[in-house]
Amino acid sequence: MVSSMKKKISLHEHVFPIEKIIKKLKKEENPMNTEIETQNILGGVHHVTAITSSAQKNYDFFTNILGLRLAKLTVNQDDYETYHLYFTGEDGKSPNMTFFDFKDIPKGMHGANNIERASFRVPSDASLTYWTERFEKAHVKHGEINVKFGKKTLEFEDFDGQKYQLISDQDNTGDAALDRSWLLSNVAPEHGIIGMGPVFVKVTDTYNLRIILETVFGFRYAGQENNLHLFEVANGGNGAALIIEEAQENERYAYQGYGTIHHLALGTTNPETLNYWIERIQAFRLPHSGLVDRFYFSSGSSGCSV
Repeated sequence: MVSSMKKKISLHEHVFPIEKIIKKLKKEENPMNTEIETQNILGGVHHVTAITSSAQKNYDFFTNILGLRLAKLTVNQDDYETYHLYFTGEDGKSPNMTFFDFKDIPKGMHGANNIERASFRVPSDASLTYWTERFEKAHVKHGEINVKFGKKTLEFEDFDGQKYQLISDQDNTGDAALDRSWLLSNVAPEHGIIGMGPVFVKVTDTYNLRIILETVFGFRYAGQENNLHLFEVANGGNGAALIIEEAQENERYAYQGYGTIHHLALGTTNPETLNYWIERIQAFRLPHSGLVDRFYFSSGSSGCSV
């Protein structure tokens, strides 16, 4: 999904086989100039939308534990019986993490071909120590402080088994949207969450997904650590990155339900840029939704989903 500040095209929930996309790309002789002009470059992660088993528990976790602000409680425009919760920082710039609470949906399963984990940026390496202690007191399942691509990180999960990561913004480069931590939060302001970080996508076919990310969406390959591949867009940095994870051989495919991610959205700067991306995706003969007005942002959904 690509989004303009208030506008959005998605790597979303309906899987379109990558093999078919690659065949289309190979048949076409550069259907649209692969060079993307500066004003049209994607701006990084705009938001991530996931599925929760309980709107109330979700609210409690994100406000009382993570210290984010509930900016909007509305309904899913495609299903009016489903709540849609929007969490963000003080000024509403970032992070933008949203949730659906689909009625009677079963628990999902993590696995191959899945948007695996969302990340939140915190100000410093010291912030991760603060959060480790905070998670301990709140009995939040978490890992150890680790290093990925030179940045300190801390993985954790919520009550549904939804996977997240905190990433230190210390020495971060790039200029993707940052926010102030929520002023009414009980989190120490010097350690509060200030933005969206890299999103992890686990796939069985990293080679062909790389072709899609580089050729269609303008990402750059920025490095590999074990089975993780870092891709950056725009000026890079923590807020403009995807981490593609190679699934293990014979790993089961994921299926969607509560505790899994529904879609991620990539940001554009304005409606004109969003129209450019709709035309670009169409030129590459990829399925898409066309322009969709979500009131809080407009969007177009791309079918090159994983």
